Amino acid sequence: MGKAKADLIAADLAAKIRHHQFKAGDYLPSENQLVDLYGSSRETVRKALAHLNDLGMIQKLKGKGSIVLDLDRYSFPLSGITSFAELNHSLAMRAKTEVLRLDELDDVPELMRDHFSNLESHRGFYVQRLRIIDGEPAVLDCDFLFNPPVDKLTVSAAKKSLYDYLENQLKLDISYGVKEITYSHIKSTVQDKLRLDHPNAILVASRNFLADTTPFQLTLSFHNPEKFKFVDFARRQKIKL
Repeated sequence: MGKAKADLIAADLAAKIRHHQFKAGDYLPSENQLVDLYGSSRETVRKALAHLNDLGMIQKLKGKGSIVLDLDRYSFPLSGITSFAELNHSLAMRAKTEVLRLDELDDVPELMRDHFSNLESHRGFYVQRLRIIDGEPAVLDCDFLFNPPVDKLTVSAAKKSLYDYLENQLKLDISYGVKEITYSHIKSTVQDKLRLDHPNAILVASRNFLADTTPFQLTLSFHNPEKFKFVDFARRQKIKL
C-alpha cells in the first residue's frame, strides 16, 4: 500500500512539474508540507521523492530540500525493467499507444535477427506499438514474446501494458533484463513511423528473462532523440585499498 501511495504522489508531483506549477529552479514543498498535503507518512513521501530523483526530475539537496531540474526531454531509467506504461504513469506524459501489428509467427522476425545474435528458431508473438506524446510519435516499440512461455496475447493487452498482462493474467515472474543502448542508423520504415527528418534514433535493445532464467522477450525500442534522455542512479561505493 505504501508503494502504491508513493507512486501516486510521485505521479502527481511529476504532472505539476510537467505543467510548470513547479518550474526549473523551484524547490518542492518540504517533506513536512508534502506529508500534510497528501495525508501520508514521511517514509511514503521520501519514496516518492526518491523516485523523482532517480528519474532526473529533481535533485535532493541536503539541508535545503528538492530542487526541480530543467527538463528538455523525458528521462528514461537505464537500470531495472520499466514498462512504457509505468513510465507514462510516473512522468505524467499522457502518452497514447497505437498497436500497429500483432502477429503470431513461426520464427523470430528479421528485424530482431538484425540486432540480436545467436537466436534459435522459436514461435512467438510479434508486436509493434507506436507511442504518441503531445500528438507526435516518440517511440516505436517492437517486441517478440516467446511461445512458450507466452501462449496467448490480445490487442487490448498490448495496448494497455504487456507487463501488467504477463504478470497479472499469465502469472509470469518477470525478473531481469540485459540492455544495450546505441545511437543507431534506422531503416526508412522506422524513420517514417517516427516522422524523423534524419535516419537516426536512440535504440534500446533488450533481452528479458523470467526468475527461472527462461527468456521470454526480445525488445527493440526506437526513441526520438529529441524527446528522450537516459539516466541512471549511481551511488559511490568506497573500496579500502
